[in-house]
Amino acid sequence: MFSYCKIFALLISMLALSACVSAPDISHTTLSSIEGLSDQKAGRARFKAKRDLTGLNEVTRLYLHPAVLATGEHTRYVLNDKERQIVLSEIEAQMCFELSERYEIVKEQTKSDAEIKMAVTWFEPTGAAASGVAAVAGQFIPGPVGLRLPGSLGGLGAEAEMLRDNQQIAAIIWARRAQAVGTDTPSLSRLGDALQFAEPFADEAARIMSPEPAPAKRTYTKDNDPCSKYGSRIDAGGIAARVITGLYAPTERDPYDQP
Repeated sequence: MFSYCKIFALLISMLALSACVSAPDISHTTLSSIEGLSDQKAGRARFKAKRDLTGLNEVTRLYLHPAVLATGEHTRYVLNDKERQIVLSEIEAQMCFELSERYEIVKEQTKSDAEIKMAVTWFEPTGAAASGVAAVAGQFIPGPVGLRLPGSLGGLGAEAEMLRDNQQIAAIIWARRAQAVGTDTPSLSRLGDALQFAEPFADEAARIMSPEPAPAKRTYTKDNDPCSKYGSRIDAGGIAARVITGLYAPTERDPYDQP
């Protein structure tokens, strides 16, 4: 069994190693415009954002374009076709879940007041073997804070913009890398960190894209949920697996395979 002295030594060494991990790059983008974007920080994420409250207050119906992988010399990801679908679908799902609480989501662009475009610009795989070691070590460490080996730290970079009459009224460029010390859950999937970070990205994007005052939160049933093709909004199975094993188990959302 680990002694507290060994745990403390491991904590110090991981802090030192994590300091050497480069921060994700958010200096490049494929948005229609970067004018007016300012540097911001929320928790462990780095991002740039802008919002036009006058324009946002005139929007009630949104059309969501499918998420895409950004292209260009500054993008960073190595994904096979199946992994690409899984990551893009999770971005779409989380954006749909968050924005549908604020706006009516429509299936036809011609019936919308504004449109949302989103892209994955950067992906860092999660190290499965090192994540397994971290999960075992976590069983011996009291409290909610866990340890992640630097070789297991994945990450996600994503961006989104809201366009109204081809004019950008809100935009965000966002990136986050897993932390060696913190509450980022290890995973045996190389997509683990990227999929976990899709939700905080969507949270921040939806906040930036919300009018003021914020509209009353919309709720849905299983029958009228505009995001139903992505499955349940609450991943009960994944939460249970995390509690039992200390590992994040990805939920595959693959609407591309649906008729």
